[in-house]
Amino acid sequence: MSRRTDTDFFQLLTDSYLRIVGKPLVPPDVPAYAAMEWIYHHAPFGLLAHDTSEDPRFVYGNRQAQLIFGYNWEELIALPSRLSAAAPERIEREKFLRQVEKDGYVSDYRGERITKEGRRFWISDVTVWQLVDEDHVLHGQAALIPYIGSAQLQRT
Repeated sequence: MSRRTDTDFFQLLTDSYLRIVGKPLVPPDVPAYAAMEWIYHHAPFGLLAHDTSEDPRFVYGNRQAQLIFGYNWEELIALPSRLSAAAPERIEREKFLRQVEKDGYVSDYRGERITKEGRRFWISDVTVWQLVDEDHVLHGQAALIPYIGSAQLQRT
């Protein structure tokens, strides 16, 4: 089953965000039966998640995240998450992810990222949190990236 239609994974995303960050990921006016589709197709933010493998790979990216980074679903979920940052920024990105591990989540993150085509752009006001289930098992990390307009994408 694809993670984009996996109800257990959706619950992990939304429950861990609520438990750790203290806010709902889905607005209260979105009916429960439509929440998973809303997150994937209609959310006004990018939502990414990677696993806990040695070289973490993206396991989820909603449509907005796909548009931001220029990958389709199949390409994105095959991508090591470190490749979302250009090589010089990867060390800073790694330090930041260690901070998320220590604190459970970090909000107001700002960092430079890179699209599939090599365009660099800034993400800001990003919240990254640990994907931890109700049994305290770590499944990875997720990031909520506020809307990025095409004007914010910069060519290098």
